[in-house]
Amino acid sequence: MTFITDDFLLHSEMARKLYHGYARDLPIIDYHCHLPHADVAKNRVFQNITEIWLEGDHYKWRAMRANGVDERFCTGDASPKEKFMAFAATVPKTLRNPLYHWCHLELKRYFGIDKLLDASTAEEIWAETEAQLASPELSAQGILEKFKVTVVCTTDDPVDPLDTHAAINASGIGTRVYPTFRPDKALAVENALAWNNWVNKLESASGVKCANLEGFLNALRARHDAFHAVGGRLSDHGLERAYATFPSDEEAAAIFDHARAGGHIEGMEKELFASYLMHFFGRLDHEKGWTKQMHLGAMRNNNEALFRQLGPDIGCDSIGDFPQGVPLSRYLGRLAGDGILPKTVLYNLNPADNYLFGTMVGNFQEGGVAGKMQFGSGWWFLDQKEAMIWQMNALSNLGLLSRFVGMLTDSRSFMSYCRHEYFRRILCNLLGEDVERGEVPNNEKLLGQLVTDVCYGNAAEYFGFELGKYRA
Repeated sequence: MTFITDDFLLHSEMARKLYHGYARDLPIIDYHCHLPHADVAKNRVFQNITEIWLEGDHYKWRAMRANGVDERFCTGDASPKEKFMAFAATVPKTLRNPLYHWCHLELKRYFGIDKLLDASTAEEIWAETEAQLASPELSAQGILEKFKVTVVCTTDDPVDPLDTHAAINASGIGTRVYPTFRPDKALAVENALAWNNWVNKLESASGVKCANLEGFLNALRARHDAFHAVGGRLSDHGLERAYATFPSDEEAAAIFDHARAGGHIEGMEKELFASYLMHFFGRLDHEKGWTKQMHLGAMRNNNEALFRQLGPDIGCDSIGDFPQGVPLSRYLGRLAGDGILPKTVLYNLNPADNYLFGTMVGNFQEGGVAGKMQFGSGWWFLDQKEAMIWQMNALSNLGLLSRFVGMLTDSRSFMSYCRHEYFRRILCNLLGEDVERGEVPNNEKLLGQLVTDVCYGNAAEYFGFELGKYRA
């Protein structure tokens, strides 16, 4: 019995018309992800489904741990096949978790497999996927072509080399791959040893000495320039909350000197220094017409023992309950008051703050740039059917859904491009339900334009990328 049908998640005639007629075949602009760009450059061929599906996927690791699976089958020394078998046995237990939808959608779209994944089908699916992964269509570049991915934006530290991005974009493949400037480590002065090691790397990457605050800012600007030169048009910040306690230049310089000398930085000094840098980064983005992304509200590395063993990004993070409104208002207000507020996408991790974020972006819209301030798509724990609907409903009630820049993968996996399909189906079904209730006009052309814009057109216009060959 086929689970992923042509009309999966489409529960009305209008929903089906909108998805099949407008959304389904649009190219993908994946403007925020964590794909390893080196895999694109070398056109990686994946040896088995564990390599392409389970490596680095903390969503799957969390589910396996919840099912009582030993850590060696998640991140440990079990063989690739053993890890897949352990996950396959977990999949039936994920009913009503988004993983169940994602996994079967991915098996269908990448491999044409309709079977439900469980312990009884795992051996057959392992063999079938292993054979198909040898084909060029499922290499890293083949996947980008298969799903018509016209732009990929990776997430990169300012000290990271950018030669791979330049090489990919000079290679002639249909997808443009751009770096995103994520300078979170620049703010982390509370750990003087790690921060100074990072600043030393910044000196090497930029060719600028960081003996004082002016040199440090010049080095960051040089790297920002380098990102721009290879096509980067976005920055990104992963923060618990915005920083908005702004010091003088002299106060910031004193904190820099203290940290550079290896001194201990107290909480308020960290707040002041981070606020100073975030203002500086806003200026850099505004000067170049970039878009600033702010991912706010994650409480990270909760399992200290597992963090010490494995490091970050291993599936031990949670939604945080941090106060967001006041500091976010102060930060955006300071940039706006100084005339340097760039286009901005705000991603919220706590759904309790959806209406806060939805109203906050409305405070700073301005003429000349439609949808300048964006309430970003459902992120991380909210990247699922229910929470995507919450986000779109809040955005619709408080702003303009028609100006929304739509979905992204936010993933390390080449198997995640079905998330765009998932979002598109949910959007079309949401609009179809409105038609069924008589709450929006039964006008296919009107609704079809909205779907086209949200799924592709708005992002193509908003970010200012040079697109690859896949275009609507």
